[in-house]
This record gives sequence, structure tokens and C-alpha cells, in this order.
Amino acid sequence: MVIQKKEPKDWIAVSKETHRELFSELDVLLRAVDRFFIIENLPSAKETLSESNFFDELSAVRDLILRTLSILEVIIPESKKNSYWFQKFAETKFLTDRNRDIFREELYKQDTPEKAVFLLYDSFVNLKGLVTDLLKSGDITYLSYMNIGQILSKEIRENNYFNPFKKDINPEFDIIENQEISDIVKNIRDKDTKKYISLILIYLLRLLRYLKHIDITTQRTISLNTSLIILMLNRSEISMFKNYTEKIIPKITQPDLKMLIQSLSYQFSMETKRVYLQELKEILKKKAPRYFRGRIENSHGILKNLAEQSIVQIAQFYKPGLTGEDIFISFIAKTEQSLRLREDILVLHKFLTLLTEKSNKQEERVRIFGPLRNFMMYFESFTFRLLRYEDYEEFVSFFKEVLSFKKEQVVAGEVNRLREKIHNFRIFLETTLRHIANRTEVRDKPIDMDRIDKTINQYLSG
Repeated sequence: MVIQKKEPKDWIAVSKETHRELFSELDVLLRAVDRFFIIENLPSAKETLSESNFFDELSAVRDLILRTLSILEVIIPESKKNSYWFQKFAETKFLTDRNRDIFREELYKQDTPEKAVFLLYDSFVNLKGLVTDLLKSGDITYLSYMNIGQILSKEIRENNYFNPFKKDINPEFDIIENQEISDIVKNIRDKDTKKYISLILIYLLRLLRYLKHIDITTQRTISLNTSLIILMLNRSEISMFKNYTEKIIPKITQPDLKMLIQSLSYQFSMETKRVYLQELKEILKKKAPRYFRGRIENSHGILKNLAEQSIVQIAQFYKPGLTGEDIFISFIAKTEQSLRLREDILVLHKFLTLLTEKSNKQEERVRIFGPLRNFMMYFESFTFRLLRYEDYEEFVSFFKEVLSFKKEQVVAGEVNRLREKIHNFRIFLETTLRHIANRTEVRDKPIDMDRIDKTINQYLSG
């Protein structure tokens, strides 16, 4: 009944070749669930920990446990799973206490990857039952939540083969695969500078690897909660990245390189505020799937764009002719992002002007408000992530009020009480457009007013 020490064929190695992405995701999930029990990483403010209910947080953990188990059940061959469950049954029904001790002792040795993966599987099966039962109470205390976290952390960190924290840099996943970036690092002559730049790039590429395992196409609760926990892992990773850049900046002797790294560190400070203090603030309290998914998608987009832009800026420092498309297939250049933001704000401004001009006529008011609302929902889903941190709250506040209006209120003319707010927001949009116009990448780019008018007409006729 004991798991054999050696198989004729190393099925773990075969499984790693077949399911490389799943092993990468497993590594990310094990890291993420550990970091989710650090209070500072959580998306909800917990002012009085002893009086707080951690039900939502533990529900998210349960969903990550379920996702982890589904991965383990794919990477473990069917015959091995059957053997595992038979052994579990035999352990409880047929083995003597002594034989049970021998069985457990053999498994706990973890002298093979197979034993380590079964020990991980066994732990997560048990934790799933424990967490599910705890959640039935509806009230999870801070102490209970942290106790589960300590059990999880211990199981993960004591696993000989699947502990993701065993090495700061994991050679299995933390590698520079892109040839352009790899060549740039190899050609850096100064030994210390090469070390600094290679580690910065590995941090950034690792951030992108984590983001790759976030599903932004679904409204399934398990996927959304798992994605949220991965985003919280990125909060921890970004903090480590910023600490590293602050540590090395004084040691960099090239003034222009020092300025670039300082700029990247500042960009991360500002953009992560947008994600964790704005987009994801109190997200677990807002259960609507569309809202939840929208915030996850926006956060994913902001961080992905930030990491990609940072990598491209470093690459272009050493190889000016390089473009973002040379490194990332779906790269959206900074110029294109600024142009899209400028165009969308202009469309929004013209829509609001149109509504103000026609607000006294019921038929026109209704005809314009519906398309305006549709455009604002598009803007909220796709353009919010391009806004500056300083502008975000103003947009959120205005959008929240306008999008809360029902058709009956528009018909009744209640939209007229928004006239002053619309007027003030239009002035704010004009100020925002002036800021965008001062950006180097769009300074000489003309505005395509025909395209803006065409967009408005498409919404009006749709």
C-alpha cells in the first residue's frame, strides 16, 4: 500500500513537458494564496481586525483551493489518482496503526517529486473540506482566517519539490526567453550593471507571467476570485520590485540609466495606487459579476501595460531602434494609448455637449442619453485604465452618478439637474485634454475630427 520510491518512468517529468503552463500556474497559485494572508495585501480595509468578518476573503481562498485541486487532478495521471484514493481508503479501513505509521512516514520523506505532489494534493483536499465547513458559519474571525493561512503556508513551504519560495529566482520559470532582451543583457559590459538590469527584467517578466494566469474572459466566481488573489500577489511582488530599484539606484553610475530606473520606479508607485487604492478598493464587498470582472480586467490591463512599457523602455535604452512589437505580439505603443485616450475623451466631451444642448426636448434627450450611456460603459471598461492616477476619482464620481440614471428619470427630465455637474465635468475634460496635448508622443499628432464624429454617429444610430 506504500507509494513506490521509484517508477520505471518519471511521470512527473513527462507531465511537466505536457502541462508546462499548468505547472507555471500551480507555482503562481501557491505563491498567491500565501501572500493573501498578509493583511496589508488585502483589497479591503480592516480597521478593527478583531471585529472584522473575513468571510469574503476566505471564500476567495476556497475558490483558489478548488482551482489548485483541478490543476493537480490534470497533471496527475488517472491511474495515479485512482491509486491515491484507494490508498486513502485502505489507510482508514484496513491498515493497522503501525502500517498506517509506515505509510505516512514513507510519504512524508518526500524523497521523490511524486511523493511531494501527492502530499500537496492530500493537504489541499483536506483544506478544502476544512474551509468549506468553516464558511458555513457565515462569520470568519481574524484569528480563524490567520490560522488557515498558517496551515496553508506551512504545507506549501515544507514541500520539498513544490515550495515556490525555496529560491528567490526559480530557474524553471524566471528566465528571459525573448531573444532580443536576452541579447541586450548579454551585451552589457559592466558586471554590476548587467546584474541590476537582468534582475529588473526578471522581476518585470515574472509579473507578466503571473498576469498571464488571470482569466479576464469569464464571470465564473472561482476564476474571478482566483484572479483577484493573483493580483494581490502582484501587489507584494511590486513592493519587492520597488524596494530593489530603490536599493540599486544609488549604485548606478550612468546618469541617464539612473534617471530611467527612477522614472520606472515612480511610474510603478503611481500606477499601483490606481490599481490597489482605486480599482480594487473594497472589491469583495461589491458582488455584481460585471463590476467585479470589470475591475479585475482594468487592473490586469494597467499592470500588464505598465510591465510591458517598462521592459520596452529598458530595451530601447540599449537598442533605440527596437519597437514594442519586436518584444510583445499584442503590444500597444505609448503613442497609440495617448491617441486613444485623447480621442475617447473628445467623443465623451462632444456627447455631453450634445446632451446639454438638447436636454430641454424629451425626445432628443432620450435619443442621446442611451447612446451616451453605452459609450460611457465602453469608456469605463476600456479607457479608464489609460487615465492618470490624479484624474481617476473625478471620472469615477461623474460616471457613477450618470450611469445610475434610469430611462424613466431621463424621460421625466430629471437629467436636467445634472446640467451643472456636466458643465463642470466638461471643463475638467478640457483640462485633461490639455495635459494629454502636452505629452511628447502626441504633441505633433493632429486630431481626426471626422473619426470622432463618425464614432458618435455610430453610437447614435446603433
